[in-house]
Amino acid sequence: MKISKILIGGAIVVAIALGIAWFTSNPQEDSTDIFVTATEGDFQVVVTTSGELRAKNSTEILGPRRIRDVGIRQVQINWLIPEGTVVKEGELVARLDQSELLTKIQDVKISLETSQSELTSTKLDTALSLSKARNNIINLNYDMEERKAEMEQSKYEAPATQQKAKIAYQKAERTYEQAKANYEKEEAQARAQVRTKQLELNKAQNQLNEYLSLQDQFTVTAPADGMVIYDREWDGRKIATGSSIGAWNPVVATLPDLTEMESITYVNEIDIQKVAKDQEVIIGLDAVAGKELNGKIVSVANIGEKRPNSDAKVFEVVISVLQKDTTLRPAMTTSNQIIISQKKSALSIPLECLHTQDSSSFVFIKTKTRPVKQQVETGLINENFAEIVQGIKPEDELFLTLPQDTTGIPLREL
Repeated sequence: MKISKILIGGAIVVAIALGIAWFTSNPQEDSTDIFVTATEGDFQVVVTTSGELRAKNSTEILGPRRIRDVGIRQVQINWLIPEGTVVKEGELVARLDQSELLTKIQDVKISLETSQSELTSTKLDTALSLSKARNNIINLNYDMEERKAEMEQSKYEAPATQQKAKIAYQKAERTYEQAKANYEKEEAQARAQVRTKQLELNKAQNQLNEYLSLQDQFTVTAPADGMVIYDREWDGRKIATGSSIGAWNPVVATLPDLTEMESITYVNEIDIQKVAKDQEVIIGLDAVAGKELNGKIVSVANIGEKRPNSDAKVFEVVISVLQKDTTLRPAMTTSNQIIISQKKSALSIPLECLHTQDSSSFVFIKTKTRPVKQQVETGLINENFAEIVQGIKPEDELFLTLPQDTTGIPLREL
């Protein structure tokens, strides 16, 4: 019995040793190796980005358009209709804070009253001054006529008396003529003063009229029928109650035309060289799983920009949605697959199968003995797969990772 047990134990040890030797001599049968075959079919190189839908055409809902002309830089929104509300033309959309404008209206009313008072005072003063001047001219005329009569009567007097009367008349005449000339100047000056005050009054009145007409625009109504979509501020945030609109961009919201939509997306500076106008795009909607729409790039920005909360440079790309869909709404998030290049009936393998050495690409092919290190010619390459133009057959089994032992395996060239 003991001998039998010894023999059985020895046989087991020998069997284990033989099994280890067999597995060592056949490394490609190791359970850690994973094999794949090439895939035949359409091959695409895509750049995937996220974007946001917007209407290609829309009607702007504007706040006051001339606040810059009256010295107001921005206006706060006190109330705003909920986004997505369908409104009719003329319906209330927003109310804006009028406090700064009301202060200006009060100031200009005071200025108007002051100008009116000054105009009245100037008219009275100039009228009194001119009245005195006219009375003075009348008196000087009487004096001149009196001197003239005395001069005519002096012709019967001595020559010296005649000369004295003549000088007195000439002096009275000159004084009269000077008074008349001065009156004309004084009258012109008075008219100018009144005109200046009248212009100041007109200016204040026009300014008040402008403020009052502008005040009506602080109640914002819809210029047409449509769905209200909020505009965005400079930092990308949507306008809301409490936001401010500026003098240079008084847009409060928009009424989009939902029949023509486009996706606005941003491509990083690494991929932007691959993107060009008229490239095809497959547009997915995050809100509707599985839905895909056809799109086409209509514009690519020439200058990069920094988006909020990001240090990377990106370029704006506008993608036109080629299909009409009643479910599309502005601000929906999109997943955009920009097709950079594509090929029909291509043979492709996972990038994990592909290796490089001295600018040559190769794969490891499974055989009954040792792996074969096969050189290949690649074509298109995307994020996960590479097209193989030459070097393998569809039925070849490829190592997904490096074989455990590649020592001494020669490269089989094309």
